[in-house]
Amino acid sequence: MTERVGEIRIGISGWRYKGWRGVFYPEKLAQRRELEFAPKAFPTIELNGSFYSLQRPESFAEWSAQTPDDFQFSIKGSRYITHMKKLRDVETSLANFFAQGVLKLGRKLGPVLWQFPPNFRFNPEVLTEFVDILPRTQGQAAKLARKHDERLDGRDWTLVSKDLPIRHAMEIRHDSFICEEFIALLRRKQIGLVVADTVEWPLLFDVTADFVYCRLHGSKQLYTSGYSETELDRWAKRVDIWSRGGEVHDGKRASSKDGPRLKSRDVFVYFDNDAKVHAPFDAQGLRKRVSACA
Repeated sequence: MTERVGEIRIGISGWRYKGWRGVFYPEKLAQRRELEFAPKAFPTIELNGSFYSLQRPESFAEWSAQTPDDFQFSIKGSRYITHMKKLRDVETSLANFFAQGVLKLGRKLGPVLWQFPPNFRFNPEVLTEFVDILPRTQGQAAKLARKHDERLDGRDWTLVSKDLPIRHAMEIRHDSFICEEFIALLRRKQIGLVVADTVEWPLLFDVTADFVYCRLHGSKQLYTSGYSETELDRWAKRVDIWSRGGEVHDGKRASSKDGPRLKSRDVFVYFDNDAKVHAPFDAQGLRKRVSACA
């Protein structure tokens, strides 16, 4: 009997880049059709426009309509919450975030990514308070979304057809998070720690939830460098281990303890080294290697 393997989704962070046209995208492909093209290569995309500003329900509806039924978007949390308010007094801001149309995605809503700024230090009280108000289902998110402020009046969406679970992942960028207490908090609250490959910020391999969220920003130069054949082979082995419920031990960890051993874990991997069109081709290369591991 073979081991059960979790769902593996490998894709790209964003899809609309001028430099990709005529390289990854066909030369004469209309820009409006790029989202129709990308899912032919990837089962997931990290939607990052939501990091910079609130979107509209009709945009989420359009993105959903342009992608296959089994596709998923990971959604990047608002930088207003993470970078400006630093997670403090954010219930209304969270309500606005979930009211903007996120729930239009339904089954296509993957994990929500909360990326912290480089100057944001680990504060267990602030982090715990934030985690405790995060909705864990779409029904909870809809209830929270109805508390939005006047900025969303007339442009909100607070309905769900099914109360599906919502996962959350956190990407750290300050060394103060490299501690047992942080990992224990994430495990206790079932929040994913983002495995972020970057030359500038901490790269930790602690498994903290029933899924793994991995962002590959470029192993040598942020957003710019591509991944070698050897590096892709290494990441493929890690993805395979995670999907079988295990934990990798070939990198730095903040905790001396492994996470709970599960029969399987879902794995989400996004390539963010988009500056020189490495991301889509590296993602395709990793997908091919992971398929060979199965």
